[in-house]
Amino acid sequence: MINDALLQWSAEQPGARRWDRPGATAIAVPDLSRRDRLAIHGEPAAVAGLVREVLPAVGPTYRPLGAEDLVVEVADRVPDLEVAGRFAWMDVTVPVGGAGGGWLTDAELPEVAALLDTDFPDSFARPGGRGVRRWAGVRDGSGRLVAVAADAWSTSSVGFLAGVATRADLRGRGLARAVCGFVVDDLLAGRDRVALFADYWNVAAVTTYSRMGFDLRPVAAARVIGS
Repeated sequence: MINDALLQWSAEQPGARRWDRPGATAIAVPDLSRRDRLAIHGEPAAVAGLVREVLPAVGPTYRPLGAEDLVVEVADRVPDLEVAGRFAWMDVTVPVGGAGGGWLTDAELPEVAALLDTDFPDSFARPGGRGVRRWAGVRDGSGRLVAVAADAWSTSSVGFLAGVATRADLRGRGLARAVCGFVVDDLLAGRDRVALFADYWNVAAVTTYSRMGFDLRPVAAARVIGS
């Protein structure tokens, strides 16, 4: 279930703080995937009460995150909260195969940054960012870095894939599939699953991950209005 996996991932993050009340759980994590996040789970009324209790303690930058229907109901019940985004948690529990590329060295990270700047400037994972551990890449015959993916915000039980990008002029050739296959199979060793966040509008990415065997579960995030 999405709540079990997301809560497990959140609880294992550095700096995580947890609150449990009858019918509700909330886990606050600073700077997780470029946001201060408050993972939530439980019955809507109980969770709404817990969010009203926790938000003043953690501050307005924390964004409730959880199953889409739960976040929507909580936002309806908590004054000053609004739904900020709807997207997908996708995860896989078995190797996907078809791997290509390999882990990059620190000396190659400026190339990663340049590719992201040009072809995926909105990436939450960036070289040197908090929780971004390492990058994998694929090069073409001339040695150019043409596709990348990051091991970012992974925990002991959940590997996390982020920063997947391919040169715009080379998309549709299976390069993202190759580098993701390598990262997923490497991260899965000794873990329960590998997960990622995907935007619904990125149909090509969602299709690629689905074909690799990732399951899709709707999630949403809320925010304090004006924050």
